[in-house]
Amino acid sequence: MAEVLAGLEPRDGGRYLDGTVGAGGHAAAILERSVPTGRLLGLDVDPAGLAAAAAELARFGDRARLVRANFATCDVVASANDFVPVDGVLLDLGLSSIQLADEERGFSFRARGPLDMRADPDLRDTAADIVNSWSERDLRGVFAEYGEEPEAGRVAAAIVRRRAKDRFETADELGRFVAGVKLRRRRSIDPATNVFQALRIAVNGEIANLERGLAAALRILRPGGRLAVISFHSLEDRTVKRFFARESRDCICPPHLPTCVCGHRAGLRVGTRRPLRAASAEVDRNPRARSAALRIAEKLP
Repeated sequence: MAEVLAGLEPRDGGRYLDGTVGAGGHAAAILERSVPTGRLLGLDVDPAGLAAAAAELARFGDRARLVRANFATCDVVASANDFVPVDGVLLDLGLSSIQLADEERGFSFRARGPLDMRADPDLRDTAADIVNSWSERDLRGVFAEYGEEPEAGRVAAAIVRRRAKDRFETADELGRFVAGVKLRRRRSIDPATNVFQALRIAVNGEIANLERGLAAALRILRPGGRLAVISFHSLEDRTVKRFFARESRDCICPPHLPTCVCGHRAGLRVGTRRPLRAASAEVDRNPRARSAALRIAEKLP
């Protein structure tokens, strides 16, 4: 929280977009720092998150506006709400505590509810659809790419064999099965963690949405405006790092070309060469912050 506020520098009269408003914690802090006239537009695809944010931000009156939308289209949403340009954009990626706590959402490998994992309940395919219908090759690719699972092939093959006899229906059922299949175990995390991460990313199209959302955020930032992104695993962080690196260069032509033909000009100044991590005191208060990585960049004129 402290590092986000230091990076965004909320001020009176500023306009800020929280693309993953969740329960509204960061949004409330931004509004408190931008009194008396700073405004915030909060987006989320999860109706439960928006309801929690509405309750948290009610005290700010019309300084806070909430819209159910994916941050991948934050430029379109901001324009439709006459909220352009903005002075800061925050993207706090990954799961919210609200989602993890609701067993009916199926995000946790300990949840006894359906194997769902949709942040947006209007999405068509659930995690159960993927696990029970995708080919062994596609499952292996998803587990390897999105979950960085070293035993992706073994887990995918075992799932396909098992589902031929009985479908996977609940999250805890799949979690126990994956744990029983894997040979190598890390003491620090549950054996099913990487597989569940991969399924969640696939269900929600998280990496594609992140790539679109970063570009959209850059378009609506005013010169000097800040973009802050909190990621929780290496795949997300690499995506942000590569975007920041590309947009901070004046040329993105292939290296074999003798001269620049792309006409690209740097749009960002990167403020964090390495991601900022939560201080030990914050991790003690909130253990889920231990894997958070914050990157910040400023839009150039």
